[in-house]
Amino acid sequence: MTDGTTRRYNDGEILSGVQRRRRWTPEEKVRIVEETYLPGMSVSLVARRHGIGGNQIFTWRRLMTQGALTAAGAGEEVVPASEYRALEAQVRELHRLLGKKAMENELLREAVSRAAGPKNVWPAPSARVIF
Repeated sequence: MTDGTTRRYNDGEILSGVQRRRRWTPEEKVRIVEETYLPGMSVSLVARRHGIGGNQIFTWRRLMTQGALTAAGAGEEVVPASEYRALEAQVRELHRLLGKKAMENELLREAVSRAAGPKNVWPAPSARVIF
C-alpha cells in the first residue's frame, strides 16, 4: 500500500504512502462549512462525519466569512490584508502626485500663453486695406 492512495473504512480513513496530511480542495472546504449551517447539524457532528478536527472547520468558517475560501475556489490569488492596505496607500499617493503634476502643467501652460502675448494676425485676410 505505498501507492499514495487513501482508503475509507467505517471507523476512519487510512492514509498510505508518505502522505501525512489530507488535502482538501476549496470546493470541498466550502461544501463542508456549508454543511455545518444546515438545520440539525453542528460543527462537531460534521467534523466527525468527515474525520476532521472541529477547530479546522471553525478555521475554514472564519476564512469563508473573510472571503478567502471563495477567492481560492475562483482561482484568484489571495493577498494578505496588510499587503492590500499598503498597495491602496501607494495608489492614493500616486493619485495625489498625478493631481499635483496636472496642476503644475496647467500653471505652466497658462504662464507660456501669457508670456507669448496675443497673436497678431495683421492684416486680416478678408479685410481690405485702403491707403
